Amino acid sequence: MMPITLVQGDITRIAADAIVNAANSSLLGGGGVDGAIHRAAGPGLLEECRRLYALGGCRTGDAKLTGGHRLSARYIIHAVGPVWQGGTKGEADLLASCYRRCFEIAAERGVASIAFPAISCGVYRFPVDRAAAISVRETRAALAARPELEVMLVAFGAEIKGAYEAALG
Repeated sequence: MMPITLVQGDITRIAADAIVNAANSSLLGGGGVDGAIHRAAGPGLLEECRRLYALGGCRTGDAKLTGGHRLSARYIIHAVGPVWQGGTKGEADLLASCYRRCFEIAAERGVASIAFPAISCGVYRFPVDRAAAISVRETRAALAARPELEVMLVAFGAEIKGAYEAALG
């Protein structure tokens, strides 16, 4: 089984077959990671996401695939994480579902390497330590099924990097 790689930096600059976008349900761009990916990928991504929006966008806990456009990644997997509401509205299950859906899509497309941001940890306010634990748990489960898959967890800042380090043990 390949180890999980922890990287601190800008996910738009990561060399991987697929990068994951912490998207909103419209898929039309936003702030944080979502905005950075849309800016770096260029207008073709927005055009492709508009087609997905016309088909209903993406529900919380699910993910959708687009091309990578101007990014070095071949694909972008847009995962819609939950907004934190105190932990009593199924947020942990929805976040875990995001990771599982991303890994399913990656397997369907034969993705050899995938990079994840800290889904829901920005404006959606999911507690970073809980989110990191879910991310690592779901990644380990996916690697048990696909041990050849290269997985990178990308932390933009020191707080998220520390939470990932703690979750990884």
